[in-house]
Amino acid sequence: MSGSQFTRQMTIPEWERLFPDDDACKAYLVRRRWPNGVRCPRCGSDRVYPLTNRPFHWECPDCRKGGAYRFSVTVETIFEDTKIGLRQWFKVIYLMLTSKKGISSLQIQRIMGFGSYKTALYMTHRIRAAFSDPEFRKLMGIVEIDETYVGGKNKNRHKDKRTLGTGGAGKVAVMGAIERGGNVVARVVAHVDTETADRFVAAAVAEKVDLVATDESGVYHRVSKHRPHQTVNHNRGEYVRGNVHTQNIDGFWSLLKRGIIGTFHNVSAKYLPLYVAEFEWRFNNRGNADIFGEAIARC
Repeated sequence: MSGSQFTRQMTIPEWERLFPDDDACKAYLVRRRWPNGVRCPRCGSDRVYPLTNRPFHWECPDCRKGGAYRFSVTVETIFEDTKIGLRQWFKVIYLMLTSKKGISSLQIQRIMGFGSYKTALYMTHRIRAAFSDPEFRKLMGIVEIDETYVGGKNKNRHKDKRTLGTGGAGKVAVMGAIERGGNVVARVVAHVDTETADRFVAAAVAEKVDLVATDESGVYHRVSKHRPHQTVNHNRGEYVRGNVHTQNIDGFWSLLKRGIIGTFHNVSAKYLPLYVAEFEWRFNNRGNADIFGEAIARC
């Protein structure tokens, strides 16, 4: 898959030197969150001033109408109001970003020495939620669209958990689009039908694209109304015809499924969107030399 190599990350000794304690993490968070100077998270004012007796806390004079507003570096972040040290949060984010196929909450618990699995699960889910990007740029150029199904095979389930139907029966559907040489957008969907496909394409793909490539699935038959659209027929053994193929989105599905099957083993339908968001974000930042800093800024 083109561009699938991930940029070198910090080594553990490099990370340890950069973040020796919580204060170093707080100073880094200040720089990443407010690169142009600290601003009030409530009103956006840049006239805030630091509280000398409380490091990494500020007061906003423009919010005094409702009483003096004081805030810390972690306010309105995923780190706010937690008893877990910021260095521990940073370490968990580092572990998640340096594991190409993902890292399970159970493994996080073992490495970090947390007394409770729930602590690790709580942290990883909050971090994955921060990776979600609702304001992405619509895909352009040549775009491939496909869907996949996540879940165990029906025949391998216990008898009382088997579902009727074939193919994706009992599995969770994920619809995805990828810009050749660019980003991917993936969303868990309730159904794979024409209406769902129309909404997904409208949200993820710009109208002025060079080409939309899909397989022969009938759910995409209305794509050609607004965008140039060609298909390959997998049922007939056709996988590539010139620029028309879905090999890049298929490659992303492979990354996602290898992570879920090989690392997480079992992901519930309720939390699958969080795991999809993690893999999408890490793929889209695969060439980002400062991927850790970008992750901290998003949190």
